[in-house]
Amino acid sequence: MKSKFLSSRQDKATMGRRCVDGENATGSSVTGAKQNKCILFPAKVSLVAEAFERRNQNWIVHAKVASDLTIQIGDSVFQLHKLPMVSRSGFLNRLVFQRRSYGEKNNVPKIQIDNFPGGAEIFEIVVKFCYGWNVDLTAANIAPAYCAAHFLEMSDDLEQGNLISKTETFLSFILLSSWKDIFQIFKSCEAISSWAKKLHILKRCSEAIAWKASIDQKDLTSTDDALNFNSQENNAENLQHGCISENWWFDDVSFLRIDQFLEVIECIKRKGIRSELVGSCIAHWTEKWLSQIPFGQHNLPKHLTHQLLRVTAESLIKVLPPEKNSVSCNFLLHLLKLGVMMRINSELSNKLEQRIALMLEECSASDLLVKNYDTNNSLYDVKLVARVVEAYLSSTLKNPAPRLYVVGRLVDEYLTMIARDEKLSVEQFQLIAETLPKDARYCNDKLYRAIDMYFKAHPTLTEEERTSICRAMDYHKLSKEARHHAMKNERLPLYFSMRIILLEQVNVTKSMTGNGSNYRRTRTQTIIRVSKGLDQGCLTSRKEIKMMKQEVENMKVQLNALQMCKMQLQRQVKGCTF
Repeated sequence: MKSKFLSSRQDKATMGRRCVDGENATGSSVTGAKQNKCILFPAKVSLVAEAFERRNQNWIVHAKVASDLTIQIGDSVFQLHKLPMVSRSGFLNRLVFQRRSYGEKNNVPKIQIDNFPGGAEIFEIVVKFCYGWNVDLTAANIAPAYCAAHFLEMSDDLEQGNLISKTETFLSFILLSSWKDIFQIFKSCEAISSWAKKLHILKRCSEAIAWKASIDQKDLTSTDDALNFNSQENNAENLQHGCISENWWFDDVSFLRIDQFLEVIECIKRKGIRSELVGSCIAHWTEKWLSQIPFGQHNLPKHLTHQLLRVTAESLIKVLPPEKNSVSCNFLLHLLKLGVMMRINSELSNKLEQRIALMLEECSASDLLVKNYDTNNSLYDVKLVARVVEAYLSSTLKNPAPRLYVVGRLVDEYLTMIARDEKLSVEQFQLIAETLPKDARYCNDKLYRAIDMYFKAHPTLTEEERTSICRAMDYHKLSKEARHHAMKNERLPLYFSMRIILLEQVNVTKSMTGNGSNYRRTRTQTIIRVSKGLDQGCLTSRKEIKMMKQEVENMKVQLNALQMCKMQLQRQVKGCTF
């Protein structure tokens, strides 16, 4: 949309605005669309300038009288006239007349300004305004022009319709009328951030975004209202049909710098937008921001210092909505990983760990997958997960067993998902497997499956490494099906295979002696034999293991025969008549 604000030279009291181009805003994204435009005409010209010439870094105003004021902005020099400048600027007026009161003999005073908002480009706009030349204001320069007007103290006390009131009018118009131009203002504020914050430009832009994002789409009944909220070319039509999602503003907000984004989030919170939507917006911005950071490289780009990354991570943690389900567990884990890498404040880190720990009982295993940035390490960061599980244990010591079982099943499913990673070391696998106490699992079938998958993906493991991994598993808590699979599993270490077979022998013997069989090995004798075999370490060869497996199979055949005989006897007894 293009609008022109004109003020009549003949009536300086009205100094208002007139929209001469009613073209509607069909804006699509933040960039690439038409901008609002304002053309200013001062009501009174103190001195007529014939030409405004630039020679390299020198700006010269040609008039019928010689210039009597020199102003240096950075490396640029402006040769001007006192009357039009000091009549509209309280700052310049004060400097010029202070020099005169000090008795300076130089007829052409020189004023040097090193911290002028917007630099020479914006000061050129100020000069043109003071000399009565047409001044073009757009969304890209309105913020620095507004700051410059305040810097130079160009208020209506000096002249009605001065630059402060003019820029204020146009700035307010943009904030109310154009979504895309608000982000142009944000962009222009990056170079003048201190002034933009002091004059509340960032706050006003943030409030405008929050207001637009918080309005219920059902309340937008007119096309003119809908047009103001567009971030896609066809949003006006979609709004009328109720097709726009409530996160339509996420993409545009994700372009903001961290300080600007935080200001927007705080304003959105004050507007009462749902915490889940606020959390999703933070996650969206963080994902976009993280994707631009080459964490795998040894040296970060110059604009991404360690200090900036640390402050950003801490700021994101602080601004998170406190509601439990406002952000996902996976997002919080990624944020925690960033915090660990950047060595954020320990109090914030512990607070984030506790928040994730309280979500574990409702998480899925895929939520725990956080990739490592270092290609030489394992695919996923297992130390991070172990850290959160430990935080869960420390905060839930008095929780009932069923809640521990939920987390135990979650950890075992996570182990299953990462077991195929060829770069996952034995120490890393054990770290996760042994984080939880053994009583956190009422059944070890999932843990056994994860261990078997790890053995299959890592065929070069030594017998000692396999044995150390299996120590995390309680073979007594394996189901009948899992024990049957384990007896035939050649990937298991001998020590563990032996225990499984001996346990199976005991169970079969119990069944046989319990059925009143005259089988030569009683239950007591079997337990004594098993204990002696373990103590003496005599059952260690694959050949012996194979013989024991065959013995168990024979015992099962005999047990089946006994059970069949028992069933036949029971049928015969029932069929007898007395």
